Amino acid sequence: MSRPSHRVISQPALADLADVPATGRWIRSGALRLHALDYGAPGDGRVPLLLLPGITSPAVTMDFVARRLTDLVRPIVPDIRGRGFSDDGDAYDLESYAEDTEAWIDGLALDRPLLAGHSMGARIAAVTAVRAKAALRGTVLVDPPMSGPGRDPYPTTLPAFLGQLEQARRGTDADEVARSWPRWPRREQELRARWLSSCGEAALTQTHQGFESEDFFDWWPSVPDPTEMLYGADSPVVTEAGVREAARTRPGARLTPVPDAGHMLFWDSPDAALDAFRDALRALLD
Repeated sequence: MSRPSHRVISQPALADLADVPATGRWIRSGALRLHALDYGAPGDGRVPLLLLPGITSPAVTMDFVARRLTDLVRPIVPDIRGRGFSDDGDAYDLESYAEDTEAWIDGLALDRPLLAGHSMGARIAAVTAVRAKAALRGTVLVDPPMSGPGRDPYPTTLPAFLGQLEQARRGTDADEVARSWPRWPRREQELRARWLSSCGEAALTQTHQGFESEDFFDWWPSVPDPTEMLYGADSPVVTEAGVREAARTRPGARLTPVPDAGHMLFWDSPDAALDAFRDALRALLD
């Protein structure tokens, strides 16, 4: 395994968990110890939803999404390897991430869970579904990066991500985060400020490199039914051309735009994005 990266979870960040109505769960994926927030319990009667966050989103940053789903499903939000409380990995390619996802399903004995993800998490969900090593009820892919070899680059550069990480390491606040993400709710700006430093530099760097070297469309045509893609109507990540290619290469998949939202759908337009997400989950539960 690679040398552990410089990652920090401060006392104010830990205190955020006092207000989160979830239980910490731990599993192993190979040698890695992985953590998740579970908004329910085994046998509580709800279908599990494994919800995979994006490249710089520890599990707690999706708390506001998970809370709005608890009447429908049992949300479980992992700290993806190299983020939050989970161990650093020795690789950050899509198949390694998919192996972790399969380990979550096996380790928590999730019976045919729903699988969803945002951004990086959407790419992981697609690969996990195609690998078919874990039984799923269906998938919801939220604004998956469509960059890859021979395609337009991912619109946020690696130096931009690393600059934000450096701000977090030296100590940032919600006001500084708001300069990059002015539309976000204040609580989400505060969580970003306190939790971004829990992300490892190697995790961000290698994942971003994967956005350019691994092609989403190598997997998307084979994602099994039922599946739905949600995307921001104003997203620079899922463009109009990307939507056309997605429709052409995966006939039958539902493709649903969220109005007045960019790539960060849930943060940009929380009510509309969560309404669309709930509709997608209801369709998979029927």
